[in-house]
Amino acid sequence: MGDRKKVNVERDRLSSLGDDLIHKILSLVSTKHAVETSVLSSRWRYIWTSISYLSLSSNDFCTLLKFSEFVTHVLSGRNNQIEVFSVELTFHRKVSRALFKRILDYAFSHNVQQLNVTYLPGKKTKFPVSLFSSQSLKHLALIGCIYGHFITTPPTWELPALVTLSLYRVTLYDDYTNKCASLFSNCANLKNLTIKRCRMMAPNGFNVSHPGLTSLTFEDGCKRVNVDTPQLKNLTIKDWRGMHLICAPILSSLHYKDPYFIHRNDIETFFDDVLVDNGLLQLSTHLLHLEKVEICIHHLYGDKAYTHKIVCLLQKLHSVKSLTLNWEIIKLLTSSMVPSPFANLESVTIFPAFLEGPEVTISSEVKNYLLDDSPNATFTMILHQRKIRKELTRVPRSQLAKLQARFSSLCAEADNIMDDMMVLD
Repeated sequence: MGDRKKVNVERDRLSSLGDDLIHKILSLVSTKHAVETSVLSSRWRYIWTSISYLSLSSNDFCTLLKFSEFVTHVLSGRNNQIEVFSVELTFHRKVSRALFKRILDYAFSHNVQQLNVTYLPGKKTKFPVSLFSSQSLKHLALIGCIYGHFITTPPTWELPALVTLSLYRVTLYDDYTNKCASLFSNCANLKNLTIKRCRMMAPNGFNVSHPGLTSLTFEDGCKRVNVDTPQLKNLTIKDWRGMHLICAPILSSLHYKDPYFIHRNDIETFFDDVLVDNGLLQLSTHLLHLEKVEICIHHLYGDKAYTHKIVCLLQKLHSVKSLTLNWEIIKLLTSSMVPSPFANLESVTIFPAFLEGPEVTISSEVKNYLLDDSPNATFTMILHQRKIRKELTRVPRSQLAKLQARFSSLCAEADNIMDDMMVLD
């Protein structure tokens, strides 16, 4: 009896909350679970109909027919006066084009601003991205199947309000015959673009031409990419094989990581202001706004010419304030010292490219090279995992006992929270 009273009291507390707060809580769960709250009481019967978030997954239903019926129930039962702020769709099976179009049409007609789509069906299935046309959408994320690239793009997207676009395992088609056009040319407000593990169907190179793009990420790919982004400030290139022609005169942040498995001549990349040649990033002297740089280059070659290129790369980082390098670069620097180019450094971080490996010591010559003209800069070294474990074994037992006691206390607190949540359920 006591437990039943406690449950009723907690339910009454939830029911006494305002609609806005309840909507916030229900936005953290799937739409299916939100709709199920309608059976709790008359207070909850129609709460879900005015939620501005939709989260629909075919995996929540045993058949596609059940999923389709639920979507129909939700879209017909919602309060049509309430706009849809965010929609998250996850398809684990092939869905009909008509059903997908209905969901998109509803979202776009209710001024959706954020849309995340994960499409994970079987092979030989294409995703109808051509249906995308919205005047309100600001943030879009597309995730394709892990077994292949089954989301394909139209020649251009009519998304004039789009600010952020994230593409993962997507097939991108670029009309290379029209050099003035670009896949993103009709996304006038696009600021942030991420392309990861995407297949690019453009024989003469994929074009990213946009006058307002400020942040660009390429990761896990292999294709010639031509980028014309005069407002670009943040550039990330990780594990990308191919040729890059990038115009970025006001670049302020650069994160570069070369592919680990790479042939010496596998990459030949030319930039107007940033150059990657034979797998090694090089900079021109025009990047006067570059303040933050993180570079990870695996020690694959080790010859004098390669070492010289790394030194030349670092010599052009005159304006950098925050510099992060991997230990493998430091090992090469020990054999070639030149006057320090860093006059504005505020912090230097050295990290291992691999969790396990031989210990690296920083010689006084290398440290002076990095900090000679920036004596007030902070210097941080991140240890290998093996070294960290070794240092932990040196912690006094009394201190370990205190840490263990604190950890046990946190676990107990977590258990109490879980118990309370079970009571609410």
